[in-house]
This record gives sequence, structure tokens and C-alpha cells, in this order.
Amino acid sequence: MRDLGVGFGYLVKGQRWVGAHGRWFGFGLLPGLVTLVLYAAALIGLSYGADDLISWATPFADDWSSPWQGLFRGFLTALFFALVLFVAVIAFTAVTLLVGQPFYESLSEAVDRSEGGDVPESGLPLLRELWISARDSLRILGRVVLYGVLLFALGFIPVVGQTVVPVLGFCVSGFFLTEELTAVALQRRGIELRDRLPLLRRRRLLTLGFGVPLTLAFLVPFVAVFLMPGAVAGATLMARDLTGAGAGAGAGSGDAEPGSGQAGRTVPAPGGSAPGGSAPAADVPRDW
Repeated sequence: MRDLGVGFGYLVKGQRWVGAHGRWFGFGLLPGLVTLVLYAAALIGLSYGADDLISWATPFADDWSSPWQGLFRGFLTALFFALVLFVAVIAFTAVTLLVGQPFYESLSEAVDRSEGGDVPESGLPLLRELWISARDSLRILGRVVLYGVLLFALGFIPVVGQTVVPVLGFCVSGFFLTEELTAVALQRRGIELRDRLPLLRRRRLLTLGFGVPLTLAFLVPFVAVFLMPGAVAGATLMARDLTGAGAGAGAGSGDAEPGSGQAGRTVPAPGGSAPGGSAPAADVPRDW
């Protein structure tokens, strides 16, 4: 249970980090604002067409008497919006990270640099990084949709559907939201999606302690935009914990503001040796 508090602590530390490095907070807001405008337009359009969509999907209820038709279709509309929000939290994060890939990559490196030790760099061209991010995000969204459909069906079970299912929904969203955010730092360390998921499962409570409160906060309009820079910073700190990169790290190197010109150093690949015969910077098994 201690890991729940540790995970939440990384979320708080990330917000404090961007608060102390104001320029990074400003840069990190831009991708979120762009994505928010797109999502607001999509959700407004969906809200106007939801009733027609539910009516089209339930022709068998056309002849039902009042109030049963209205109650039934109103219940389905509420479940539909719950499913949309369930997916939208992850999708918003994925799109924001994709739009702001250069911003958040630099922010994550600055967090690593300020914590001391090696600063891993992917060494990949920007277009290649964008392709990997988009591909992995689509895979995660596919998993989220599958879980969402399953939970949507379970929502019809009396009592359980109104109590247990929402809790499971927040846990699933929190887990995959954490995966999306830690991917920025873990991808720079050469850890691919097939290895990131088992890594997070091994510290499930840590993952949920970070992701579930953030999921709840992201449901509030505009909050996601302002929390996103700190969420990336906190996820980077968490990634250092998951890979052991934070152990024995020296003191930070100052503010690490954008344009400081400090060059990062690449962490050896998992299982490799650090320069000078020291222990590997990150001990991440490739086989689980």
C-alpha cells in the first residue's frame, strides 16, 4: 500500500518541479491548449447527436410507453457519455503528447538533468519518434476501448454496475494514463511498449497512485491542460524510480531552463555497462 502514496507523491513532485521552472510550464501548456480546442469541438458535436444515436441503436424501444422509454434511453445515453469520457482521458493525453513531442521530450530531459546522473537520449530522428509514439498510442487506445466496452456491458449489472464498475474504470484509465506519460522518459531509455507494460504491472500500486488521481483531475474541464506539464515531469521522476536511474544520483544541476545548452549523456542500454565499469544505469529485464 505504501506505493500508492509514493505514486501520488511523484505526481505532486512533478507539479512542484514545473512550478519552480516557470518557462517549462509555459512551453508545456501550448500542446494541451491546441488539443483542448479540438476535443471541445468534438464533444460539443457529440452532445448534440447522442440522443439521435441512442434512438437509432434502440429501435425496439420505439413503442415503449412513457416513462420507460425515456428512462431506458436516458440511462444508455449516460453510459455512452461515461464510455466516451473513459476513452477521452487517454486519447487526450495521447494526442497532446504527440502534438507536443519536442516540448515534452525536452522537458523530460530537463527533469533528468536537474536530478543528476546520466540524461538518456533516444538518438532517433524526430519523425521516427513521432511514428513510434503514434503507433504505441494507437495500441494503448485499442486496449482502452476493449476495456471500455467490457465495463460498459458490466454497467448493466444491478448494484455492481453502479459501484464496482466505475472504480474499475478509473483504475484502468489511471494505469494506461500513467503508461502514456511515462512513455516519454522510458522511450528515451530504449524501453519499448512490450516491456513498459510489464514494468508498470510489477509496480501496479505505484502506477495507480500516480494515474488514478490524475484521471479524476483530468475530468474537470481545462484542468488537464494545466496539469499536463507537471504530469510529464512527475512521470519522468517515476520512470527514474522504475528503472533504478534515480538511485545514487547526485545533486541537481540547477534550473535547467530551455536553451541552457547543457548536453545530455546517454544511458547505457539495459543490461549494458556504464563507462568506467560502473553498474548499469537502468536494470530493466527484457524477458518477463
